[in-house]
Amino acid sequence: MIKFYKTFEQKITEINEPVSGCWISVVDPNPQEIKELIDDYGLDSGFVKSSLDDEETSRIEREDNQTLIIVDSPISEVDDDRNLSFYTIPIGIIITEHYVFTISVKNSRIIDEASSGIIKNITTNLKTRFVLQILLRIITLFLIYLKQIDKISSRAEQELHDAMKNKIIMQLLELEKSLVYFSTSLKANEVTIKKIQRGRVLKLYDEDQDLLDDVLIEIKQAIDMSNIYSSILSRIMDAFSYVISNNLNFVMWRLAVITIIMAIPTIVYSFYGMNTEGLPMAVTWFPSLLSVILTFIVAFFLFTMKKK
Repeated sequence: MIKFYKTFEQKITEINEPVSGCWISVVDPNPQEIKELIDDYGLDSGFVKSSLDDEETSRIEREDNQTLIIVDSPISEVDDDRNLSFYTIPIGIIITEHYVFTISVKNSRIIDEASSGIIKNITTNLKTRFVLQILLRIITLFLIYLKQIDKISSRAEQELHDAMKNKIIMQLLELEKSLVYFSTSLKANEVTIKKIQRGRVLKLYDEDQDLLDDVLIEIKQAIDMSNIYSSILSRIMDAFSYVISNNLNFVMWRLAVITIIMAIPTIVYSFYGMNTEGLPMAVTWFPSLLSVILTFIVAFFLFTMKKK
């Protein structure tokens, strides 16, 4: 799907056909649209294919009069078990003489926010500033999702007493995997943004320097948060393993106590059920009374040992 947007009077508006200084949004293009991008707009075929590659890492590259910037953007989804999962997808930003293209394999929150005007003061005809605004919003989304991960892990930590539930453990494992994705993507994005800062590949203007500095500050904060939350989550997972082990030991202890207590009446009645003479108090009520007394004595002894 290909859509065209341009800023008019500081408000982004969807237009029917491309004009100079517009933003062209490409999401999950079909083969015909890919051919149109290459043939009609003259985009480098390698740039287009790289932008649509799920495994492409963040980088910046220049070829002829085109500049390709690939950055990883965060995505959040709810799986079949209603667990919230996070991962990243690459978004290709191709800057040409007249247009700025964003190309991705699926729709993302950053594209929706840019096209709906949620990103304030976005200007499509100022290509460098437009790219930096997109990059800043992507890093902001990382920070938003990292805070969500922290809240989920905090709720899970409060449920440690009920740690026998697999759902909580699977949610934490999913969050731990998400943090690995985020940390890797953020570090790759940082390298790409630092290359932009050098000004060799993308032309920078004085008024864009402050915006680029903000992007770098935000991405460093996101990397630090990702590392901190990853460390915290790792400790929570260790705590879960200890709690699960302790709960399992307690369950096994209770089963052992029940087995011992239930064995006492069996032993007494087996002894009195033998065909031998001279048994003490060989009457019906005595083995029952003896079983009850011995059961209470052993139970009291076992539970006293557990408290100690």
